[in-house]
This record gives sequence, structure tokens and C-alpha cells, in this order.
Amino acid sequence: MAGTLRVLSYNVRSLRDDADALAAVIRDCEPDVVCVQEAPRFLRWRSRCAALARTSGTFVVTGGRPAGAMLLLARLGVDVHATRDLLLPRTPGLHQRGLAVAELTVHGQRVVVASMHLGLRADERQRHADDVIDVLSSYDVPVVVAGDVNEHPGEPAWTVLTERFQDSWVAAGGDESGRGGTFRSDAPYERIDGVFADRRMTVVACTVPDQDEVARASDHRPVLAVLSLP
Repeated sequence: MAGTLRVLSYNVRSLRDDADALAAVIRDCEPDVVCVQEAPRFLRWRSRCAALARTSGTFVVTGGRPAGAMLLLARLGVDVHATRDLLLPRTPGLHQRGLAVAELTVHGQRVVVASMHLGLRADERQRHADDVIDVLSSYDVPVVVAGDVNEHPGEPAWTVLTERFQDSWVAAGGDESGRGGTFRSDAPYERIDGVFADRRMTVVACTVPDQDEVARASDHRPVLAVLSLP
């Protein structure tokens, strides 16, 4: 839709599930940009990321191993101006976390889109949420950050994000109860994934796709936000 930005956030569990189903879900959502978490980052990670892009009708913008398994994909027609792959400060004994960022033009509007995946320990999540805000505050164009927060709305890291950005699910009229669950994909019982939009944008819609392929594609359900460009 002209004048809107369609952002899909998706934890793909390192492509360990049904890759054909995953690609079908992405295609059905018709995103402008896909914020991927747990992208391949070890053996043959470049070719595997490229295969996901090819089968889902997108291209690789940036990310993968240099971004701690964050990956950005985009549809043809989206212009890429600049990219950044960052590794967040690592906590000994825990997985490396990162951030993939791209400055893009979609429907003639310059925007920044970032993919993140916060960790399993609360203190690290809050520190990394602060780091994400610090990085993204350097941009003067509208910013969208999406990903797996690994905690529930109202908890510390989620609150850091929503002090700066809109929670698209809530802004679109969704409640903050168990509805809109993203994990697990076969029987979702908690909302731990989100799309966080610049307050200069209007959230037109936010949904959790639930077509048949979703339960086979990954252990998370994706989140699709439709944002009106300012």
C-alpha cells in the first residue's frame, strides 16, 4: 500500500524447522522489510541467508553473523542507503547478541529499520535495550525496531523500548493480555515479540499471522505491523 511501511518481525530459529513453510509465511505477509532473529550464523550462513531471501521473494539487506544472527530482508523496490551490523556487549557464558540496522527509502520516505533479539537474563536484557535506544537515537528520520524481546509487556526491557517507541500491537488496539501471543507457534501463550514504531508514525494495523504454515515454520509466530509514513 502506497504511503505505508509493512514490517514483519520473525524469529526463525536458525532455519531448523520447515524452510518452505517459513518462506510461504513471509511471502503471504507481503512485507516491505523483514526483521529476522536467529538467522543462520555458523556453517554456510551467507548462503543460507541468501536462500531464505530468494525463496521468500526478498533480498538480503544486512546482518547475519556480524550482527549476532540478526538479519534484515527487504522486497525489491526498497532502496538501501546505509547499513550497520553491531555486536552488543557480551555477558560471559551467554549468547552473543547484536543489532542489524538499515537506512532505507520506502515509497519515497527515508526510514531506519532495525532487528534485535534480547537475551534470557533480565539484567542483560535491560542493558541491551538501553544500548539499542542509544544506537537508534542517533538517527533523525523515523525509526522502527522489531524483534524477540524475551520478556512480557510491562517488564523492564519492554518498558525501556515503549518509553521511546510505540508498541504497535497496543497502538493498533490490541490488549496487553495473553491475546496476540507469539510463542509457541503451535499453541501461543505469551507475547514476547514486537514491532516498536517511531511516534511520528501512525500504526494502521498490527497482527500475528496464523495461517497453517506458521506452526511448521518456526517456534515463534511472526508479528506484522502496517505503519503510515509521516
